[in-house]
Amino acid sequence: MSDNKAFAFGMGLIAGVVGGLVAGVLLAPEPGEESRKKLKEAACELYQKNSPAISDAKKQAMESVDLMRYKLERQFRKFNNMIKSKKLLKAKEIEELTDDYNY
Repeated sequence: MSDNKAFAFGMGLIAGVVGGLVAGVLLAPEPGEESRKKLKEAACELYQKNSPAISDAKKQAMESVDLMRYKLERQFRKFNNMIKSKKLLKAKEIEELTDDYNY
């Protein structure tokens, strides 16, 4: 659970930094072309600085998705098996009742 909180915090931090950069560049009193150029440079610089962290976050997210899928599939199998066993028990009860009436 601690890893998920750290991951969420890291993603929130990255989103906040990116949002701040975009807002700062777009609201700066400069011509549009200069602002777009600075925004592009800032985004490239941010990506280059944080590409290892982004890759790690992506890897961790995919691992979390795989783990959750595994857990859901396991729960589904348990539930499915429970339903099948209840159906089998019911069929066995019906069979025993009909056998009792035949004697």
